[in-house]
Amino acid sequence: MQKKPYIEFKKQRELGEILTDAFNFLKFEFKPFFGTLLKIIGPYLFATMLFLGFYFYSFGGLLSFDIASQSPEVNPIFMLIAVVGLLISVIALYGLTQASILYYIKSYADNKGKVVFDYVRKEAYRKFWNFIGLAFLVGIALFVGFMLCFIPGIYLYPPLMLSFSIMVFMDKGIGDSFQYGFTLIKDNWWITFATLLILGIIIAIIGYVFQIPAVIYIWVKMGVFSGEMDAESMGGVFDPIYIILNVFAYLVQFILQTISLVAAALIFFNLNEKKNFTGTFERIQNLGKNQDT
Repeated sequence: MQKKPYIEFKKQRELGEILTDAFNFLKFEFKPFFGTLLKIIGPYLFATMLFLGFYFYSFGGLLSFDIASQSPEVNPIFMLIAVVGLLISVIALYGLTQASILYYIKSYADNKGKVVFDYVRKEAYRKFWNFIGLAFLVGIALFVGFMLCFIPGIYLYPPLMLSFSIMVFMDKGIGDSFQYGFTLIKDNWWITFATLLILGIIIAIIGYVFQIPAVIYIWVKMGVFSGEMDAESMGGVFDPIYIILNVFAYLVQFILQTISLVAAALIFFNLNEKKNFTGTFERIQNLGKNQDT
């Protein structure tokens, strides 16, 4: 049986290498990576998909009008449950997913390709609220930045996206992780921004491709192609097939986001290596140990 290639995280990379190795890592680690991820986040992913389906179903009620009463067929309690449930499940899902992926990479890098599942699960749950807290802090900073003529938000995005990797790989607290991103990215802002931008465009394009079936389906149901649109029956387009297509598109988009997290980890190690030479020192120490033995 051929041994799968090992991706060295703790080294310097150019932009193209970061993108290539992000995809290669997921290709070589596809089965254990997503197997580990599903074991940890499976219930949260299922809950999110379920509430997302409820959300689309309840939203369809807003467009279904009773001709006699001229009022939408809406169940306020059902909509409230759908919205609140979706919000809570999404927050939990993304916090735990990010923690699981980064600790998977940490275990992979520290053990030269061998991942300890119990370690990943334990650390992901232990640091869950730290990720939620840091995400909240990052979200507020980006929101304020984008509100201030948009440009400050663009400037803040690269260093703040690295703060999660800093918290895991450097074992820093929320505040220190938030601040250290600006130190780490110094003199490398443009290349980091370019990497995240290109990756974001690639993921967006692939994600939109999987949304096309749902768009075409709703256009057909609404009579766009036949020219026989009926406003009174707009709510009918939100049927089970449309809901399933949208939930599937969201699931694909969620999977694609894992590429961003892997790429962010590679960017962190690239910048950390340029600044601190951590991986180089480790390889020198390991070389000395091997020679002694």
